[in-house]
Amino acid sequence: MSSDFEAYEQDFGTITAEITNKIGRIPKLSGEEKTQLVLNVDKQLEEVRELLEQMDLEVREIPIQSRAMYNSRLKSYKQEMEKLEKDFKRSRIAYSDEVRNELLGDDASSSESQRAHLLDNTEKLERSSRRLEAGYQIAVETGTEGVREVYRRQIGRCFSLLCS
Repeated sequence: MSSDFEAYEQDFGTITAEITNKIGRIPKLSGEEKTQLVLNVDKQLEEVRELLEQMDLEVREIPIQSRAMYNSRLKSYKQEMEKLEKDFKRSRIAYSDEVRNELLGDDASSSESQRAHLLDNTEKLERSSRRLEAGYQIAVETGTEGVREVYRRQIGRCFSLLCS
């Protein structure tokens, strides 16, 4: 029975290596070629799922003394499968450089105008910040002088009340 499990392991290794190779190629492709490769990988992932199910059934038939070792191996294969599925999902939505440039616009003039606009806005922000800082400073100074004046008047009233 363990020989069947080991045969499944070999198949698992072969198919997952092919899948990994294809997943790496997917973002570099476009059009029909990309679609075909995605369908092919999807089909191979289904084969791997079936292999894992067969391996799970084999582990259940293995004597209890050896089962723990095979269960841990099966668990690691399932984790590898999850990683492959995540990588596959990412590769399907990844755009090639050509598509990315088309979507984002890679024009040099556009980039320069955006840069000039950014610099202009940065200067405006700095001027506004300086004005706000100056206004804050005036408010602090005015507030301090106002408190001093109120204090002087109160002392003056107290003094005049005492003297009268």
